[in-house]
Amino acid sequence: MKKLVLLFITFGLFSTVYSLDSTKVNSGSIINKWTWEKSIGGPNNPYIATPKTNGYKKKIVFTEDGRIITYKDDIEIRNSAYELSKGISVLDNSEHDLITFEGKTYVIENLDNQNLTIVCNGEDTSRSIFKR
Repeated sequence: MKKLVLLFITFGLFSTVYSLDSTKVNSGSIINKWTWEKSIGGPNNPYIATPKTNGYKKKIVFTEDGRIITYKDDIEIRNSAYELSKGISVLDNSEHDLITFEGKTYVIENLDNQNLTIVCNGEDTSRSIFKR
């Protein structure tokens, strides 16, 4: 009986640790396929763009080997390198996670298991929102 109780407690501990760890967001979580939901322009150029208003679907894939592959209507249109770093945001002059690709640097505003929001780290400050 004691062995059964001990086994049950051990199983409960491992399943609790797993559930806590599976919600943890780390720098590797950007590696995946992301579908573009919308972009919102900054204060100097206010706009909202979506796949419906633009007439095409867009996906980006961040690979483990530091590449970003961009697809437009499921056709690869770009394949370039990306770099993750820490740096100062022009939005609030504080340190954030940054990602640089295709000649621009973006602040990673939101990154979780289902959402990615990046903000251009320049005068434009436009936002792009992606879903997994």
